[in-house]
Amino acid sequence: MTPDLTEADAANELMRLAKQIAHHDRLYHAEDAPEITDQEYDALVRRNAELEAAFPQLVREDSPSRKVGHAIASSPLSKVKHEVRMMSLDNAFSAEEVEEWVARVRRFLSLADDAPLAFTAEDKIDGLSCSLRYEKGVLVRAATRGDGQVGEDVTPNVAFIPDIPQSIAGEVPDVFEVRGEVYMAKADFLALNAAQEEVGGKLFANPRNAAAGSLRQKDATVTAKRPLKFWAHGWGAASAVPGATQQQVVDALREWGFPVSALFRRVEDTQGLLGSYEAIGEARPELPYEIDGVVYKLDRLDYQQRLGFVAKAPRWALAHKFPAERAETTLENIDIQVGRTGKLTPVGRLAPVLVGGVTVTNVTLHNRDEIERLGVRPGDRVVVQRAGDVIPQLVDNLTRDEKRTPFTFPDRCPECDSEAVAEEGEVDVRCTGGLICPAQRTERLKHFVSRGALDIDGLGEKTIDQFFALGWLESPADIFRLKDRRADILALDGWKERSVDNLLASVEARREPDAARLLFGLGIRHVGSVTARDLMKNFHELPALRSTAEKAHAGDEDALASLVSIDGIGSAVVEALGDFFHEDHNKAVWEDILLQVAPPRYVVETRDSPVNGKTVVFTGKLETMSRDEAKAQAERLGAKASGSVSAKTDLLVAGPGAGSKLKKAADLGIEVIDEAAWADIVKAAE
Repeated sequence: MTPDLTEADAANELMRLAKQIAHHDRLYHAEDAPEITDQEYDALVRRNAELEAAFPQLVREDSPSRKVGHAIASSPLSKVKHEVRMMSLDNAFSAEEVEEWVARVRRFLSLADDAPLAFTAEDKIDGLSCSLRYEKGVLVRAATRGDGQVGEDVTPNVAFIPDIPQSIAGEVPDVFEVRGEVYMAKADFLALNAAQEEVGGKLFANPRNAAAGSLRQKDATVTAKRPLKFWAHGWGAASAVPGATQQQVVDALREWGFPVSALFRRVEDTQGLLGSYEAIGEARPELPYEIDGVVYKLDRLDYQQRLGFVAKAPRWALAHKFPAERAETTLENIDIQVGRTGKLTPVGRLAPVLVGGVTVTNVTLHNRDEIERLGVRPGDRVVVQRAGDVIPQLVDNLTRDEKRTPFTFPDRCPECDSEAVAEEGEVDVRCTGGLICPAQRTERLKHFVSRGALDIDGLGEKTIDQFFALGWLESPADIFRLKDRRADILALDGWKERSVDNLLASVEARREPDAARLLFGLGIRHVGSVTARDLMKNFHELPALRSTAEKAHAGDEDALASLVSIDGIGSAVVEALGDFFHEDHNKAVWEDILLQVAPPRYVVETRDSPVNGKTVVFTGKLETMSRDEAKAQAERLGAKASGSVSAKTDLLVAGPGAGSKLKKAADLGIEVIDEAAWADIVKAAE
């Protein structure tokens, strides 16, 4: 917990976390398409719990701590209301947290430290939760968890899962809901993806997604073709329970013909729990299925009933999660990708391997120095890790000492054959081709029309890619020549008169663009939106900026001094401007665009305000605007927006996550306000 976190900061962060977690819940539970790792998701949930514990008065109605799964939206399957809610589990990530959980259980039950207290432990499979309702021993309904209260009816689908009996014999209660996980084995997952790739079908990200996508099919014959499995670990609604302990009920499930974990154990104390965790962790790499932790449950059912539930989880159960997983594979090749700014990024192509529940085939190698540090070459055996990063990390080279031809990092751009160099003091190698480099051209065009630059509606990424492929867009100036291609655009699939006219109107509306936005849109190295505004506030006209930059590049000391005297402009910006205007192809693009547009003289209009003439610094995460927007607001109010706190700073606007700047401001006695107070200042000046 951040010691100096204010209540306003906490409220803002809880709002952001609620939105983030809801977004990822929807992707994971409703769409089977997660975009972050389990570790990253767990970190968000833990942070939310920390804040709610510190500020209980701020717990939101839409708090993630009150929700299970995600509501079902636009599903082709019918909905099912669970008679007994399907709960989630609280997580632990360390032995200390497990010990604290056991201590809480003892305190709640008023048990002495030496009183006997047994638990069960079993591996936590990474699958899709499913509830099977049996009436008089016959399966009558199967449902997914959904949001815990309402799930999807998958009864026809589970008929094709061999592990799920359609009827059970013996002493079976009149009503009994068996709960467990539908999953796909690692080998079956890899085989399914290979078959999908052969026919050009959808590839699944991991076994859990494959299982979920296979089970949640409107057409059950699709499910029938997928190698799904099931194991049971609990129960829901029941007219009677076959036992007085968790172990006895699991034994009954096994006798009825349901698969249960082969690693299920009953233990007598905390050390037994942690010993099971270690043993299952050691067995994890060899298991035929993916797991992400160990589940602990209190064994006595009467104790479970006494403990009950919190908002979304039972007090009597806990999931002890594993840290990020590592795996070995072969580095098959190293490709070089060229980004919008010309950066050459090496990407390792791997033999497919499951790491942390995800099939990994690519890994970033970052830069030339990282390749040298690891000594990697195609053919090496490497260790890959997913430690909370969306992009996996290559952490070790196991065959570094084997004789093999070293990888040579290119000194020419693989896309345009321009020279590729690293600036002094930098590790990144960049293509010098600029706007003539095909790899950079479309990305620079997308940047040119983006919201922070010219903000041209209708020219999205797909449209730019399409027009570029047709040869209609080679440089930014070509955007303003699209008016001559109205008939050609109209002839393309998906374009109607209205959409074409709207696009061309958006383009024409930018014939007199803001000069700072135009400068930023050209994608000159080190010239971001704030730097572009700083430059234009001093030069007002683009030709004046170009002239001064060219003179500084030629060694004119007065020109150099006029640039570096601008607050926020250093030698890197001056060098980048000089390099840009030194290249003939860049000058041609510059001149061409200025034949198409006429930016008015750049003048920042300021208003009377309480911050006029003051220096303002923004820090932390701003919730309602970007940092650049905030700085632009400050400039319009007559303030100077600075990036660092000093004795000259008059006001600090602090959002959630503010750190050293906030402390320094407090030490210097500088006034600090939150984002809401800043919004009030802006509103009052309008």
